[in-house]
Amino acid sequence: MRKSMGLTGRGVVCALVSVTLSATLSSAAAAPAPEESSRIPFAERYRAVQHGGIARAANSSITCGAAATGTAAPCSGAQQGGPGVNGHYRMAYIDVDSDPNTYNSSSADLRLPADSRVSYARLYWGGNLRVGEQKPPKDNERVLIAEPGGRYKQVLADTVTGHRTTSRTDGFQASADVTKLVRDSGSGAYTVAQINVAMGHSPAGAWGGWTLVVAYENAREPLRSLALWDGFQPLGKKQPALSVGLDKLRIPANASGSAGVVAYNGDRGEGNDGLSVAADQGPPVSLTDSANPANDVMNSTITDYGRDTVRLPAYRNTLGFDSDVFDIKSALRSGGDRLTFRFDPRDAGYLVGALFVQAESRR
Repeated sequence: MRKSMGLTGRGVVCALVSVTLSATLSSAAAAPAPEESSRIPFAERYRAVQHGGIARAANSSITCGAAATGTAAPCSGAQQGGPGVNGHYRMAYIDVDSDPNTYNSSSADLRLPADSRVSYARLYWGGNLRVGEQKPPKDNERVLIAEPGGRYKQVLADTVTGHRTTSRTDGFQASADVTKLVRDSGSGAYTVAQINVAMGHSPAGAWGGWTLVVAYENAREPLRSLALWDGFQPLGKKQPALSVGLDKLRIPANASGSAGVVAYNGDRGEGNDGLSVAADQGPPVSLTDSANPANDVMNSTITDYGRDTVRLPAYRNTLGFDSDVFDIKSALRSGGDRLTFRFDPRDAGYLVGALFVQAESRR
């Protein structure tokens, strides 16, 4: 039996607008903008207990260009996975489509098992508005998405939008329910364009990207607890840690599970940050893999269990955007009903936007 808690009590302001590019641009001006907040507490967005799982697609929207400091590593080396942080370059847009009306675009594959039915899908996007240029925050709440083989459709944020201005950065995250689009379109390459991200150079650097999180049902997969939480939490010296607790999970001993995280402005080699999970009262287990060291988890990667994902472009150092999926089986050996995730930014800090979990469950 499927048990779904659906959406939490967040006001829906706008819906997905399925129109062509020219029409969406003209209709956007009339759409009411979601409320903004500099800090949004993490809260449950979706939950289900069903045979199935969670899939996701993600990519960055900006990358390095010419070096802007004498300490900058070669851009090509950084893109291939070498050292490099966004504050050392004049950052440039990624634009993989052939549409002259878009200035940034990137794509990534969503892979759903055969015969799956999409239960829920949510698109997250975010970036830094202040770099060599200053982008207007009025454009934070809109983005374009194209399903596999389809044309761009405008998506408008349907919930409170996180937007935090500091002396060095001007970062935001927005999100929208795109369940119908993904349910109708299924697996394949999704392209997201026109994320409101600034380019150029500043010591803080430019960063931005998107993540599509999809819960699905599939009778051939194990019974699992699925949970999606989101918010907008800046972590650093003034907010040294964030704990997110998921309860009523009914996880049996030796279960398998995974957790995904969306975060912004995590610099490779400079964060000295950590992420852990504990089941019930058990000891915390560091989430780490071959691509994400235990002391530098927010290190500008888009990976599944340490492996690169299928996307265009597939830069291995995203220079400030993280969307990673981790294996949490080692934390589930004794099972439990509650998982507690802890984010620890010990140095530079970053912004946390979403957390999604799947774990084998018992009735």
